[in-house]
Amino acid sequence: MPVTTSKQKSDTKSGVLVRARQILIMFLVMGMLLFLGSGKLNWVWAWVFMGINLLSVSVNAVFMLRRSPETIAERGKPKEVKGWDKLIGGMWLMGQYFFMPLVAALDNRFGWTGELNLTWHVLGAVIFAASLGLVGWAMITNTYFSTAVRIQRDRGQQVCKEGPYHYVRHPGYIGFFLQTLSVPILLGSLWALLFAILAGVLMIIRTSLEDRMLQEELEGYKEYAQEVKYKLLPGVW
Repeated sequence: MPVTTSKQKSDTKSGVLVRARQILIMFLVMGMLLFLGSGKLNWVWAWVFMGINLLSVSVNAVFMLRRSPETIAERGKPKEVKGWDKLIGGMWLMGQYFFMPLVAALDNRFGWTGELNLTWHVLGAVIFAASLGLVGWAMITNTYFSTAVRIQRDRGQQVCKEGPYHYVRHPGYIGFFLQTLSVPILLGSLWALLFAILAGVLMIIRTSLEDRMLQEELEGYKEYAQEVKYKLLPGVW
């Protein structure tokens, strides 16, 4: 069993704190975009959206701090990022956490979409919660689940075949894809759905490029890809 040095413990603690700050900033930015953009604090579905997010983060934190705080640290301070991932990942983050909530908030203020039936909001909330649950399951199962596309040689990365990875090769990205599409429905904005579609396309591109990189650079991944045939959707792709 590898020995954890005091420096590694310090780096892990530092990375966890960085990730905590990143998540806090994300919540503050989204809250400002939603409530300042809509001009109201009594927007029920915005509170539902924020509440589901907070619950998901809390549950993930409890499990990850017990199972692999190093993964949290990696997500806070990845040591390298592929050049193409800086562009694609950055565009996805801007679409998902800036433009989508902003457009949804402005839509709510000015009534561009109009009132959606309650069923649509509830359906969006259910899919959103399920998508975060799937991402959390993938993250807890795969201790190399990073925010950056890279081979984590410094952490001895190995192929993960457990949990949802037994069925598809990128289950976390299924969760991100469903999350992207469900948020506009939850918030009741068809205009925000335009940004969701673009973000969904970016996620598919990222999946394809990352899978190619893993087959080329991660030992054992080609054999895993032969065992688990599909990247995102069983029977399709």
